[in-house]
Order: sequence, then structure tokens, then C-alpha cells
Amino acid sequence: MKELNSTADPIGQNLIKVISNVCFSVFVFSVLIITVIAITYQPPDPWESSRALTRVFTQVENATFKVDNSVLKTGEDVASSPIEAPAGAFALVPITEATIEKSEEKLSNETLKSGCEDVTVVNCSDPRVLITIERFNLKTFKSIAFLDYRTPVNGSKPDECDVAWRFRNKKEKSWRKYRDFRRFKIGFTDDCSYKVVHAGRWHSGINARRPRIRVNSTRTSPKARIAPPVLDEEINDTIPVLGSDSDFKNGKYLYYSRGGDYCKGMNQYMWSFLCALGEAQYLNRTFVMDLSICLASSHTRSHKDEEGKDFRFYFDFEHLKETASIVEEGDFLKDWRKWNRAHKKKISVRKIKDYKVSPAQLLKDTSTIIWRQFDAPEPENYWYRVCEGPSAKYIQRPWQALWKSKRLMNIVTEISGNMDWDFDAVHVVRGEKAQNKALWPHLDADTSPDSLVKKLQGIITPWRNLYVATNEPFYNYFDKLRSYYKVHLLDDYNYLWSNSSEWYNETTQLNGGHPVEFDGYMRVEVDTEVLYRAKTRVETFYNLTKDCKDGINTC
Repeated sequence: MKELNSTADPIGQNLIKVISNVCFSVFVFSVLIITVIAITYQPPDPWESSRALTRVFTQVENATFKVDNSVLKTGEDVASSPIEAPAGAFALVPITEATIEKSEEKLSNETLKSGCEDVTVVNCSDPRVLITIERFNLKTFKSIAFLDYRTPVNGSKPDECDVAWRFRNKKEKSWRKYRDFRRFKIGFTDDCSYKVVHAGRWHSGINARRPRIRVNSTRTSPKARIAPPVLDEEINDTIPVLGSDSDFKNGKYLYYSRGGDYCKGMNQYMWSFLCALGEAQYLNRTFVMDLSICLASSHTRSHKDEEGKDFRFYFDFEHLKETASIVEEGDFLKDWRKWNRAHKKKISVRKIKDYKVSPAQLLKDTSTIIWRQFDAPEPENYWYRVCEGPSAKYIQRPWQALWKSKRLMNIVTEISGNMDWDFDAVHVVRGEKAQNKALWPHLDADTSPDSLVKKLQGIITPWRNLYVATNEPFYNYFDKLRSYYKVHLLDDYNYLWSNSSEWYNETTQLNGGHPVEFDGYMRVEVDTEVLYRAKTRVETFYNLTKDCKDGINTC
């Protein structure tokens, strides 16, 4: 027995030593891993990390872009919370049940007749009528934040009132405001208080419509002879001017010449433009901006690249002016030449021909103008190359500065309002991807009319308003869905950009009297934003097909 115990004890001791060594090794290895993570971790910036933004907006591969052009995201789509109005802007607080109750308290001591003596006539100026409508709207349009109301006016009948208000969709993260005006049939309850019997549809209260101002746009051609259009009074996209010669001389500017990005896809344009704007902000300089855009052939009716498009057709120039220091290229060059003609001492200029000169190397440069010239062959002449490599660590692309055009957003609001903000949407990507069976072998079949009907029936309630955002060119392709849903396509609303529309008048005025085509890129912008406002959203590559968004083996 003593011999057995003597042999057992060393075995137990050795086992304990082995276990102790293993545990200690695991502990040391864990500490090492945590130390490495702590050293290498970099917290993301408020607008997501550079890598995440790259995935969201585009993919860079071998200095060229491989993108999904069926959806377009800009700054207001990236923000995780509502963007605050710029300094000095009048911020409106949304109306709630609490604010309505405060309005009622103020009326408690007033002796206003409800009009119950004559139930056929409604006094639309009675404040209680407005309170009744406000409360009705809060319960009916839950996706809308109501900002302010105008006093109701008489409708076409004695028991009708027209009222206008400003609002914002809760899914929109910008501070922009929109208008609606509707006609309400007002009745009375048993205790003689007001009630809404019936609410009209979008823009039905024409008597409450606010007169739109008529203004002359800057840069209107003297030869252009068109009827003065009505304009959205909340849009101010006039071009800022530099002012006096001394103002020009005392400024500091960053000027980019056109590079290989010109006439490339819009996603590449945005990626490059925001790189340039980010460098200007890093250097604390005013960015010299070319408002002329070349629209790539993929978005034109002629299937050819089209130059001479105005930045303001697609993006919110007013917001850009408020968030970044910019000057228009034409005015800048004019003032530059004017100064050099009038003064012996020329403006100091540093010309840079290689994108490899990093922004950090220019931080202490005192030249009035830093001029980046992109004369090298592609892809060395892409603007976004400036922000690659080490520069990506300190150049932040100001995505929050780039919003979609307010004029296009007005169309988005019209479409959503016509569906009373109560609709679902499906995003159907077809076009070239559906034809490319090598990269997307199942996409064509998975987005066929029969397949769409089958898959959507399991997701969306029958006879709901269904908006179809798509690049499918044939209008009748989705006719089978009409047996199950109230189908809406972008072309159903083509009157919103017809030659009698506000959008047409405003863009024609902006374009010097020449009509502007509602092109493929504008269609993508509008489709994208209507899609985002849907209550239920069905995506092609997440719901309709198992194919990968960027082709086979990329999921």
C-alpha cells in the first residue's frame, strides 16, 4: 500500500503542474491579444470609419469603381440622427399632443361659439377648428413631423376648411421643410365640438395654398424668353461672390483642375469631390468649385456622356454653401485675371502636378492659391487619389455637406404625399445585371413577374400601396402585381417634371432658359428617397434573390 501511494503522489503532482502551466499560458496569450488590440484599435469618426464609408458608397478596386448605380446615398442618408439646422437658421419644434393641449388651455377663458347653432356652416377662423385638424393629422399621419400651420380658410362649401402646414418626414434626417395644403370637411359632435368628417388628399386645399414668389435667377441668359416661373422660396442656390479685390487677395484657395473623374459615374464624382472638399477643410482654405458636371452615358437617354450639367440639378447647393467655404470657378478665375491685370505683384500660386504630394505637406504653405493639376494618364489623374494612403487618416470626407437637390426632394415629397405616406416599396434591380448570367445567374428569374408576385405575397399585405423602385425600362413589366397591389411607378408621376411643372420651370430658369431633361440619375435619386420612406422595404439582393449584390462569390 505504501508503494502504491508513493507512485500515485508524483503523478498527481505532475498533473497539477501541467494544468497550472496550461492555464498560465492561456492567461499570458490572452493578455498579449488584448494588448495588441488596444494598441492597434482606432475609434471610428462620427460619420463612420473610412472603410465603412467605402463599403456604403462605393468599392475601389485597381483605381476604378465597381458600384451599384440603382441606389444613391448622400449625406442626409448616412447620418444616424437628424442633422441640426445651420447656425442662424430658424428651427421649428414639431407639434405634439402636449403643444395642442397648451393651445386649448389658452382658449379656455375665451367665449367662442362653436357654430353648433347652424350645423351647415363652419367658422374656419375659429382656433378650435385648427386644433381639431392638428389632432386629426397627428393620429392619421404618424410618419410626419408637423412643424407649423397657417390659419384655416374657407373651402368650396360652407362646411369645408382649407389649411396649409409645413412638415418633415420623420425618416428624413435633414432639417429641410416641405409644404402641404388639404381640404377638410368639418362636422360637429354631440357636445357641439368640432370633428373632421373627411380629409382631402395631397394638395387638395387649394384656397390655402401660399402664393409662390416669382424671382429672376442669377445667370439667366438675356436671350432667354420664358414666362417667369414660380419658385420654391426656401431654395437659395445663387452663386456666392468674392467681393472686392482685397477680399480676393486676402483669401486662401485650393483649386483642382479637371482630372480623369470627369464623365465617370456619379458615385466616383462624389467620392472625388468630397476628397477635394475634405482637403480644403483640412488646409483651412476655400475650395474653388466647378459647377459643371459631365453625366456618364449610363444615365443619359443618348447613351453618350453629356457635359454641361449643373451641380444644382442634382445636389443641394444652398446646404453646401452653409457647411463649406466654396467659390465658383468661373468667378474665381475672372477675379484672378482681374487682379493680375491691375497689380504688378501677382497672386502667389503653388502648382502641384503629382497627387503624391500629400495634404500634410501643404499645411504650412503660405501661397494664396494651391493649384492641383491632374495631367497624368488615368488612373493617376483621379482626384480621390489625393486622399489615399496615409492621407486617409487625417482627411475626412464631409459627407454631411452633400445632400440631394431640394427640387428633386420636392418631387419625392409629392410622390409620397400622393400615397398619403402609407405605402410599402420593393427595389427591383434588373438592367445589365439581369442580363449578365455569369455574375448573377438567378437574378433574371428571381425578378420575373411571376416570381415577384409569389415572393411579395408573403411579405406585403394585399392591396397596399406598393412603390416599385427599379431600373427596368419597360413600364408594363410589373402589370401582374396590379392584381394584388396598388402599384406605383416613377413614370406614373411624370407630370411632376413635365413642361408645366414647378420643377421644369425652376430648372429651366436655372439653366438660362433652356429646358432640362429629367435624366436617369435624377430618377435614381428620386427612386432612392421614395424607397427609404416606405413602411416595409423589400430589397433585391436581400429578399428577392440569393445572388450576391456584387456578383458571384462576393457575398
